[in-house]
Amino acid sequence: MKDQKNLISFLLIPLLLIPMVVGAQKSLSSVVAEKGDGIYSLLRRYNVSPTKYYNRFVELNSERLGESESLYVGHYYVLPDTLALKKIEETDTRTSYPIFGNDFAKIDSVSNRLEDTVYYLISGHGGPDPGAVEKYEGKLIAEDEYAYDVTLRLARELLSHGAEVHIIVQDENDGIRDERVLELDTDETVLSNAIPLGQLARLKQRTEAVNDLYMKNKGKYQRLLVTHVDSRSKGTNIDVFFYHHENSKNGQRLAESIHQTFLAKYKKFQPNRVYSGTFMERSSLYLVKNTLPAMAYIEIGNIRSKLDQRRILDPDNRQALAKWISEGILLDYESSKDFTAK
Repeated sequence: MKDQKNLISFLLIPLLLIPMVVGAQKSLSSVVAEKGDGIYSLLRRYNVSPTKYYNRFVELNSERLGESESLYVGHYYVLPDTLALKKIEETDTRTSYPIFGNDFAKIDSVSNRLEDTVYYLISGHGGPDPGAVEKYEGKLIAEDEYAYDVTLRLARELLSHGAEVHIIVQDENDGIRDERVLELDTDETVLSNAIPLGQLARLKQRTEAVNDLYMKNKGKYQRLLVTHVDSRSKGTNIDVFFYHHENSKNGQRLAESIHQTFLAKYKKFQPNRVYSGTFMERSSLYLVKNTLPAMAYIEIGNIRSKLDQRRILDPDNRQALAKWISEGILLDYESSKDFTAK
């Protein structure tokens, strides 16, 4: 991975030797997939972090996986040797990205499919504005923490495919977190600048940050992803849905590509459930209306719905959300190249 192409604004630093905390594992071992298992649940059962080792698992078991990297019940699968990988990670020369936290700072290069692309990622709210809030088992949960966690996971996915990534809203001490309840804080910034109190000022700040970077990267392939968690009545569960600008064909294609990916994933993994998420124009939203890159605005669920909380609070589900969004982004980019060629 080329350092100059894989940037996180103001956070790319020289190599740091960071100790990793992983589940103990003495050697490479084979395990049997049980009914209902996916890669995430299988790795979790054996104390292997799917966020860190999903790609390594796929590499080891590529010939044993079904469509969409599904597992076959009763088949044996090789687990990554996390202790050996830990030793390699401590001595390798890959760039470290502290924004992801110690356990996730190093990123494996999966492909160069997004080489020469630039992505801007904005997680909703932050700083003095937590966004939608709700009580879960007596603890307060907030939209900004979960949108930020999904955004970080998405950033890692895009970086692994060679993209240049700019995380606009940042929290220097909240990396990727694998807890269900993410602790609230108010120290988020926009590219190291304090987030103002007023809503309009907050929206203008992140809009200007994106537009300034867009102008500096003029001529490159650039896209913007904005992630939010919705808030509706408690009984209303919603599927992931997407907005774009009414006059942006590129934004529409981006939103549609991610939507198509989610349709395919639900058809594969939840065949008895109808996916009702949509993509549509909503140009009245400030960020949709005023940012320069083609963009998709994503709502990942209703924080007040008990059903949606399963999607939002479970760290493996947050990782799956990020991975599915990234697959939609890959589909969009590669289809845009095909369209240009024609």
